[in-house]
Amino acid sequence: MATKMKPYALYLPDELHAKLKVAARKRQAATVVRDALSLYFEKKEPFAAGYAKGLEDAAKVVYDCEEAQMVAVNGKDIGAVLSDLILSLKG
Repeated sequence: MATKMKPYALYLPDELHAKLKVAARKRQAATVVRDALSLYFEKKEPFAAGYAKGLEDAAKVVYDCEEAQMVAVNGKDIGAVLSDLILSLKG
């Protein structure tokens, strides 16, 4: 994800707005919108796009794990090694 973000306003139907407000209480609203837009613009089949997003999320969790960063193999921490293996499943 790019580090520089730009604001964008949009109009939502009441039902989506209500759901987004719930996500906002959990501090997830912006992530939900960014992920949905990314999946839409990838123009992939919904399952494939969701699968790829799941792999990216799993790789990030493993890569960011402090314990996995404490152990290194051949100069690369286990978190990075496992993250690369997970991302290799994207094909």
